Amino acid sequence: MEMNGFRGQLIATDHADYDNHRAVWNGAVDRRPKLIARCGGTADVAAAVRFARDEDLEIAVRGGGHNVAGTAVCDDGIVIDLSAMRAVWVDPARRTAVVQGGALWGDVDHETQAHGLATTGGIVGHTGVAGLTLGGGIGFLMRKHGLTIDNLLAAEVVTAAGDIVRASAHEHPDLFWALRGGGGNFGVVTSFRFALHDIGPTVMAGPVFWSAENTTDVLRFYRDFAAEAPDELGSVVRFGTVPPLPVIPEHLHWRPAIAIACCYAGGVEHGERTVRALRRFRSPLVDLLAPTPYEPFQCGLDDTVLHGWHYYWKSAFLDGLSDDLIDAIADRAYTARSPRSYAAMFHMGGAVARVPCDATAFAGRAVAHNIIIDAVWLPEQSGERGDAETAWARDFQRAIQPHCTTGVYVNFLDSDDDSSRVLEAYGDRNYRRLAEVKAKYDPDNAFHHNKNIPPG
Repeated sequence: MEMNGFRGQLIATDHADYDNHRAVWNGAVDRRPKLIARCGGTADVAAAVRFARDEDLEIAVRGGGHNVAGTAVCDDGIVIDLSAMRAVWVDPARRTAVVQGGALWGDVDHETQAHGLATTGGIVGHTGVAGLTLGGGIGFLMRKHGLTIDNLLAAEVVTAAGDIVRASAHEHPDLFWALRGGGGNFGVVTSFRFALHDIGPTVMAGPVFWSAENTTDVLRFYRDFAAEAPDELGSVVRFGTVPPLPVIPEHLHWRPAIAIACCYAGGVEHGERTVRALRRFRSPLVDLLAPTPYEPFQCGLDDTVLHGWHYYWKSAFLDGLSDDLIDAIADRAYTARSPRSYAAMFHMGGAVARVPCDATAFAGRAVAHNIIIDAVWLPEQSGERGDAETAWARDFQRAIQPHCTTGVYVNFLDSDDDSSRVLEAYGDRNYRRLAEVKAKYDPDNAFHHNKNIPPG
């Protein structure tokens, strides 16, 4: 098969590595495209888009391949695969980085930390830059430096027509607005330009674990602790079991526990004072909150969410932590059958909340927390175990739903979340504006293998 203007690698169904290249992070996703176009650069992406349009092929776009719904791969169509495009160029003088569309957050942190710089990225190193950014981008630095999209300065985009355009505040500003939260609806982003900030290389960071029996008391303490926290302190609460990591004593592995992980985006001494009360609360099972290099901290969870495991997610926004919500979380969080299943709650606010809700497509600016319920099981446990974990996630969400606020983070939507939840992610006003931008740049909805916003 030939593709005019394409210099990358074409992988058809009879290729020896076909199964490896069609696999994505979520092993529960099993789709068989006709063709995988592994692009070497922007020109290859443009050629692949034009080919797909000419041949009337279903299009999926792969960056990191980390979306839980498996939108990076499709049946019977073409996967435009950017996974070989992982370069990161740092300009320390201007404090910016240009990142190719197939890069992972571990790639970005590795290059930027060589200069003592970073930007808000995901909390797992093998998460793709493109998918996380286009949905909004939450992470430990967001309370101090905003979402990933708040640090996006420009993007190079291949449109549905196969044209290459640059989107920024001054060029195609309507497209730039939509890219900041609207997902992969508007084109293939081949590179991002980010603002960077002084971070590390050593930060006060890490988790503190308490026994699951203490969940109610820990959350009530955390409610006040988080409310008074400075913007520099990012925190994530995890409900599940203690992961079997080498830095954790073996006798604690797989024990049900609540953990609060923190990262202080400032001086270590100030960070130590800020988290002192947290570390002294009750009697932790283990305290790993200490001065640590930022880059390895950012990838510390990588082995707890491995490629090929099976995943199913539910998610919601929270206005706050009422006693009733805390009780509902404590009642449901540890009832999964799989020791790998967990829930995680991200502390929002700070710089995130100071950006107007209509300044970007991301609408969840005013919420206090974002919770994700992550059912996880091994490939050999598919069937009854997978059904049980999926039911646990759904039941957990139903139990907390009366205490949730309107909205959802689009990056946390799974494959069975219908179009009503996509609308919920943006709200009526932002959704209508996104549909108008979609009609301009992709009027035929060629890019619909995503959390889709039809042209309007």
